[in-house]
Amino acid sequence: MILLDPDLDPDAVLRSDAGEPKAGANTPNLRMPSTRSLAQFLTRAKLAVRLRGQVSVLLTSDAAQRSLNRRFRGKNKPTDVLSFPADSTSAGAEKIAGDLSISVPTARRQAALHGHSLGTEIKVLILHGLLHLAGYDHETDAGQMARRECTLRARLRLPVGLIERSSLAKPRSSSTQRKPAKGQRA
Repeated sequence: MILLDPDLDPDAVLRSDAGEPKAGANTPNLRMPSTRSLAQFLTRAKLAVRLRGQVSVLLTSDAAQRSLNRRFRGKNKPTDVLSFPADSTSAGAEKIAGDLSISVPTARRQAALHGHSLGTEIKVLILHGLLHLAGYDHETDAGQMARRECTLRARLRLPVGLIERSSLAKPRSSSTQRKPAKGQRA
């Protein structure tokens, strides 16, 4: 189920420092995708992850996401996606997998940065969140979540995911630097 925060301005346009909307021939579509298309993707992604139970996805603002991040993780900043697994001890827990919260403004900035649509970025975030609901944790595992995310992104035809982005952003020492795969840029 896809839920829209009533305080979210779904049609807000990414703006430049001058206050004008960024535009151009190569500008990705930063408009809000339909909840129907996102719900269809959620169903496909849940099947791919093999996650049982209902998942609700809240599309919200940076301010609301900051509040949730502060309350549940002790971090006073907005973040792109938060995952809230269902309490497995509750009655009827097998029917509910958990909830996701996605900051649309953060997703919009990330989409512009990576050159794809807002809809694509939200799908990347949904997949990442679903993997967390399925029990994966890239902060503590030995790469299992990253490998699973990579496999599922290819199956679902999504671009580079969050874990890969963060690993690509980290500088490597010359002794650990890997050579790019054939056809891949260094």
